Amino acid sequence: MKNLNIAILASGNGTIIPAITKEFSIKLVISNKADAPVLINAAKLGITVMYAKDEHQISDILQQHDIDLILLIGYMKILSPEFVDTWKNKILNVHPSLLPEFAGLMNLKVHQAVIEAGKKQTGCTVHLVDATVDGGSIIVQKTCEVRADDTPETLKARVQALEGLAMVEAIKKFREEKHEH
Repeated sequence: MKNLNIAILASGNGTIIPAITKEFSIKLVISNKADAPVLINAAKLGITVMYAKDEHQISDILQQHDIDLILLIGYMKILSPEFVDTWKNKILNVHPSLLPEFAGLMNLKVHQAVIEAGKKQTGCTVHLVDATVDGGSIIVQKTCEVRADDTPETLKARVQALEGLAMVEAIKKFREEKHEH
């Protein structure tokens, strides 16, 4: 079975990358922010890192590296319909809520909204990226309890612990489906 060539697009810390690298090798991490901690963190893991803002440049880099799957991990930029179409069914995003709930919100705003809505549970969703923000087929969801004393920060930490597990499971499903066709 051919190894998947996986690239990650990230804007922040890339907190879940170590969980993914336990199961899969990551060929490339590209950040749209030159000073993103993910560039340092991924380089320490021996992953090739690059800074690129322009989607055409990013797409060219992905093609040059023969990428099979793109993971969006805290990528704080909405991809254009053209980019999504070019990489159709090859982009997975991890979102820090149980979609479709709280779609369109990012980072701590999601967790704040979950707490304010009085939800008893939350979690994360890995979904295929399509033209709809936080739309696309849901591949994996993992849940956790929302505690009475949670802050957006404590809830984020608990949800992030699930994100790596959810992404690994989603990559396995992607690989299985890819090899069935």
